[in-house]
Amino acid sequence: MDNLKILKALANETRIKIIELLLEHNYCVKALAKRLDLTEATISQHLKILNDAGLLSKEKHGYFMHYCVNKAELIKFSKDIENLAKTNQKQCNNKELCHNKDKNK
Repeated sequence: MDNLKILKALANETRIKIIELLLEHNYCVKALAKRLDLTEATISQHLKILNDAGLLSKEKHGYFMHYCVNKAELIKFSKDIENLAKTNQKQCNNKELCHNKDKNK
């Protein structure tokens, strides 16, 4: 999945709370709305964003859809971020690029 899409999905406090709750237990929209004191419509919008980012899986239980975190995708994303953080910075050896004065001044 696209890491940028995941970053955008996780860049919201409510969606982080939803992820935290779903890591503990699978929930339907109504239960999440009650736990977070939000409307079901609001929860549905947040779930759509998380689902579109590949962070959720869902399963129908009777009349209700239950959501849980796609842990494999979350783990892959966290490894990508860890690898990014491990990038070794190199010194700039091209003095012409770094020290070139503006010739138009």
